[in-house]
Order: sequence, then structure tokens, then C-alpha cells
Amino acid sequence: MKTVGQPFPEFDLTATVANEVGSAFSQIHHDSYQGKWLVVFFWPKDFTFVCPTEIAEFGRLNDKFADRNAQILGASTDSEFVHLAWRQHKTELSDLPFPMLSDIKRELSQELGIIDPQAGVAQRATFIVDPDGMIRFTMVTDLSVGRNPQEVLRILDALQTDGLCGCNWQQGQDTLAVQ
Repeated sequence: MKTVGQPFPEFDLTATVANEVGSAFSQIHHDSYQGKWLVVFFWPKDFTFVCPTEIAEFGRLNDKFADRNAQILGASTDSEFVHLAWRQHKTELSDLPFPMLSDIKRELSQELGIIDPQAGVAQRATFIVDPDGMIRFTMVTDLSVGRNPQEVLRILDALQTDGLCGCNWQQGQDTLAVQ
């Protein structure tokens, strides 16, 4: 699995960005958000139970990530058409403010090393990538356990201090002094 200190792979994927067919899709690639931090999170499958809880919460926090010069990108191995149908079907996903990437060929998921060997889908993985394209944080949970987007935001805050942040550090607190 790709991890901290390694470059995030190059990619060029179709994303679902709206609910109307005429404007629903856009191409997103690795340099679409130059100069920004990326928060790239993968979920196993659309039309499931745990995934929409996390996706909706990332959507609710989108402005807080944007305030930190970070772009959220959600992704799964489902097609852009399945993403569109899910957005249209699920009220809490209908107004998502970030792209839903379709990694239907599993190219990005495979390069990241996050294809679940039993289920054959992307694992529930999260990556924080700095503006230079380097992975600064990664986390993978079991397919049955949702992640905490608030914690991802906290870690982004800590990474952006360039300081030493102790356990449970929160934005606005002092970083640790080296003695």
C-alpha cells in the first residue's frame, strides 16, 4: 500500500459532480487542484449502508476543508453512472460539494494498493496529500467500520502546522516545543 512520504499516483478519472445528466460528469486528474491539499477517500460500494454516513459528513465539513486550502475527492470502484443514480436516490448525497471519482477500472485503487482481496472493491481508505503531491497521512479501516471525517480534518490541521502535535491536539492549541 502507498503510504506516508510517497508520491500520490497520477490519475485521470471521470467524476460525478452534479445531479443533472447534462452537467453531471467532469474529468478530474492529479493536477486539477494544483497548490491545494487533497483529501482523497475511498468507499467500498455505492448503495450500501455505512458509506453514505461518511460521504454525507465529508460533505457537511467541505467548507472547513476548503478553508484550509484542501479539496475533498471521494472515490469508489463504481461507475460515474452509479454515482449519479445514488446521488439522485439518496437525499443526503444529492448536494455533495465535492467530486465522486469513478475508479471503475481499479487503476488508482490498485496503484494505491487498496483493493480488498476478498471483496474485490476499494477498501475504506483515506489519504491526505500535500500540495507537492506527497502522501502525508493514510488510514484504512475494515469495510464494516466508518471513518471519522472530523478526525481527518484534525489531522489536516496538525499537518499544516509543520510542528509537533501531541495526542488529541486541536487547531488553535500550541504545538510541542522541542527541548
